[in-house]
Amino acid sequence: MIEVIVRCGCVLVVALVSGCAPTAKPPAAAPSTEATTTTTMTEPAPPAARTANWYDLGIGDCLVDPPPVDPTVVTVTVVDCSSPHRAEVYLRAPMAVNTAVADVVDRTCGRGLADYTGHTVDDGTYATTSLIDSNQNRTSSNPTPSTVICVLEAPGGGPLTSSARR
Repeated sequence: MIEVIVRCGCVLVVALVSGCAPTAKPPAAAPSTEATTTTTMTEPAPPAARTANWYDLGIGDCLVDPPPVDPTVVTVTVVDCSSPHRAEVYLRAPMAVNTAVADVVDRTCGRGLADYTGHTVDDGTYATTSLIDSNQNRTSSNPTPSTVICVLEAPGGGPLTSSARR
C-alpha cells in the first residue's frame, strides 16, 4: 500500500508493504508555520436598473417592460440582460423621414433581427416592434433625420432571461 501525504506544498510518499516490519519510522513532518488562506469567489451583482429616454436606447439594452405605446411616455427602465426583462433593442438604423413607414421599417428590422440573433422574423422565436425617433434635426445637412429603433420580445410577451444576441 502507498500513502501520499501533502503538506505545505511538499509531497511525502510513505510505502507500507504488507507482511514486512518497517526498519525505521519515516521522519515526522515538521509543523507548518504557513498560514492557510481561503478565497471565496462570488459573481458580481448585475448593474442596477436605470431610467433612460427610449430614443436614447442603444443596441443590447434590455427593458423591464415593452416599449411604451403611449406617446406621452418617454422613459423606460433598462436592466442587465441577465435579469428578467421583456424586450431588447437589437438595431438602430438611420432612415429618411419620408421612408420611415411600416413596410420599410419591417424590412429593416427583419434583416437586423437575423443579423443580431440568427433567427428570422418568420420562425417565431421572437416578436418584433419598432420605435421611430423623428425628433432630430431636419435640415439639409442631415439627410436621414429619423432613426428606427428595433426591439425584440418573447412571443406572447413572456419574460426573457438572457440576451438574444448570438
